[in-house]
Amino acid sequence: MRTFRVLTKPITCFSTTSRSLPPPPPSTMHRFAIRNSARIAAQAATPKSVAPIAARTYATAKPAAGEVSSILESRISGTAIGADVEETGRVLSVGDGIGRVWGLRNVQAEEMVEFSSGVRGMCLNLEADNVGVSIFGNDRLIKEGDTVKRTGQIVDVPVGPGLLGRVVDALGNPIDGKGPIDAAERRRASLKAPGILPRRSVNEPMMTGLKPIDAMVPIGRGQRELIIGDRQTGKTAVAIDTILNQKRWNDGTDESKKLYCVYVAIGQKRSTVAQLVKTLEENDAMKYTIIVAATASEAAPLQYLAPFSGCAMGEWFRDNGKHALIIYDDLSKQAVAYRQMSLLLRRPPGREAYPGDVFYLHSRLLERAAKMSDKFGGGSLTALPIIETQGGDVSAYIPTNVISITDGQIFLEAELFFRGVRPAINVGLSVSRVGSAAQTKIMKKFAGSLKLYLAQYREVAAFAQFGSDLDASTRFLLSRGARLTELLKQGQYQPMATELQVPIIYAGVNGLLDSIAVDQIVKWEAEFRAHLNATQTALLEEIAQGTITPDLESKIKKVVVDHVASFTA
Repeated sequence: MRTFRVLTKPITCFSTTSRSLPPPPPSTMHRFAIRNSARIAAQAATPKSVAPIAARTYATAKPAAGEVSSILESRISGTAIGADVEETGRVLSVGDGIGRVWGLRNVQAEEMVEFSSGVRGMCLNLEADNVGVSIFGNDRLIKEGDTVKRTGQIVDVPVGPGLLGRVVDALGNPIDGKGPIDAAERRRASLKAPGILPRRSVNEPMMTGLKPIDAMVPIGRGQRELIIGDRQTGKTAVAIDTILNQKRWNDGTDESKKLYCVYVAIGQKRSTVAQLVKTLEENDAMKYTIIVAATASEAAPLQYLAPFSGCAMGEWFRDNGKHALIIYDDLSKQAVAYRQMSLLLRRPPGREAYPGDVFYLHSRLLERAAKMSDKFGGGSLTALPIIETQGGDVSAYIPTNVISITDGQIFLEAELFFRGVRPAINVGLSVSRVGSAAQTKIMKKFAGSLKLYLAQYREVAAFAQFGSDLDASTRFLLSRGARLTELLKQGQYQPMATELQVPIIYAGVNGLLDSIAVDQIVKWEAEFRAHLNATQTALLEEIAQGTITPDLESKIKKVVVDHVASFTA
């Protein structure tokens, strides 16, 4: 005999697999049927304490499908719906900031996951049997077999004016010891760049306060201008001077002229970042600046993520009708971090072992800098990416990639830097493709021939050292070029207002300084600036309007000539 349990009532039936018995004689069958009927009647008459499910005979031992579905429905309807279900996986291997995780079948690309140790990571490789996770933190806290759970969130960072004056890491966590951040909202680090229709062409100047840049390589709001050069040639100094120069507008009340700054430090020493913060605080510039730091001691995934996080913070200002400037210092180190991650994730390497999508890495980042049309708020995000070259080689892989993405480049040359020409801008290789549309009319008129003079001077100076007998035109170019070169020198952390730059450049381009010795040009300029600030306030205000008139030009000429005469007397 075999016993089957159907729901709660046991039913005994004859086994179909037992040995067949011979049929009983008719009298025996009658007695068996009578006994069975009497037993069934007795069971029906007996009261039961618990209402049983309807009794089944041998023929109805299998429950009906409708009955099973109704029972399941009643059981399911009584289940608590608010249960918290988590999808978890297990660590297969971990090392060098990369983990392999099994079991996260529904995870999204760039989704944050959390390990049992509390360390977080971002899913990058979604493969058939495992997921490649870049770890934001110390991978020594993770071991094989650890549990990993999904968070359901794509990597995001806090944004808003509450971050101004703060130093944060690549995930937006404060690292300056000033307490938690009062963030207006959170925004995904990797967002799509604005389309074509929401944009408009660059038409507002973004003044750097540096004479050679504002005169020859002008930058507009919404432009992407690359700063490129060897190490220790003053790339970061150009960027910091640009931040310091915004103080005059950020101290005012006109929101349309304010420019909020985001500085992203990628792979730099902690001491360098600390010195930078100190410089900005001493010049009262931290109040309109956000610093995102992914230093050299941090994991490669954080150095990869930091530019995207900083860009999301800058985009908040752009999308709210404000103006922002973001500086990536520098994208060479981000590319190296991305190469390291890609090789550890076993992605196929390409030129110089960089992955095939390293161009897309920088293009999708820099395309997010834009000047928005008035219909979309009229805000802007200006980008100043920095690239470090090796031995002045601008034709290497990463430099050529970023040059082709940006709207121009400022090339800083080591040879000029060591000769004392600072900022060490190579005029021949530096260009701004769209900035001239945003340059003020008065600067465009006075500085129009400046770049040509300097380019000719550099060309002639290279050959002049081989010959002693020079014609008059060559001597003229050498004399004018030497004075203009001296005139464009500028000290670090000393940005200059446009209204001061214009008379100085006018004096040099028009030959009004030819009577002053070359080694006295810097001294003359310092005295001339002091003279303008002290006695020519009305003239400076007129120049600041940006429109040129014959009357204004004659006033500038008279002031310059008078001061040159008093200086040489």
